[in-house]
Amino acid sequence: MKTIEISWRRYILPNIHQEGWKFVGIFAAITALLAMIWEPLGWLGIIATVWCFYFFRDPERVTPSVADVVVSPADGIVQMITKVKAPEELGLGDKKFTRVSVFMSVFNVHVNRSPVDGKIIKSVYVPGKFLNATLDKASKDNERQLLSVKTKSGKEIAVVQIAGLVARRIVCDASEGQEYKAGERFGMIRFGSRLDVYLPEGVEPQVCLGQTMVAGETIIANLSDNAEQMKGEIR
Repeated sequence: MKTIEISWRRYILPNIHQEGWKFVGIFAAITALLAMIWEPLGWLGIIATVWCFYFFRDPERVTPSVADVVVSPADGIVQMITKVKAPEELGLGDKKFTRVSVFMSVFNVHVNRSPVDGKIIKSVYVPGKFLNATLDKASKDNERQLLSVKTKSGKEIAVVQIAGLVARRIVCDASEGQEYKAGERFGMIRFGSRLDVYLPEGVEPQVCLGQTMVAGETIIANLSDNAEQMKGEIR
């Protein structure tokens, strides 16, 4: 039987995203200045610096090796599931998609991962506002990065990074023509935001509203499965 070693470092000193080091440095420098002004302020600065370090944590994830599954691109809570058209900027026409929205709070891991094995067909950046990401209109009004991905089986899904009320910077390393495996990192959003996944018609999500998602691990849907949409209840 195979086992995996669990190290204390996984929880106390996790890896952090390269984007985070400059912010940790800034927080630490401000903390030093505050401590020189008044010691209690320095302690508050230390707490803020530790929070900044953990905000940018980038833990390893175990992605299911199953063909045609869609995994969550973000940690967070399933906040909306709705039938809509794909963003017009991606040129996917009037076809109906099921949009699964995962909201990330400032305490979630913010590294984003590819939901499927596939190639980036189109990448579009759209500047915009910084409304609360839990609002439905944030999908059209907020700053966002849109990706169209074609899977190896020929199906096309869309992934959208949406900046939130606190977020001011979307980081996306994916470019047109690149190929990704499900669970591979492709970017992050700094300080609170939302990820939308658009499932093609006929594919029902296998997650429920309010469900906690783990990026790269939680299965959102199976593109080859016509199972009914999953329902759940709070217990």
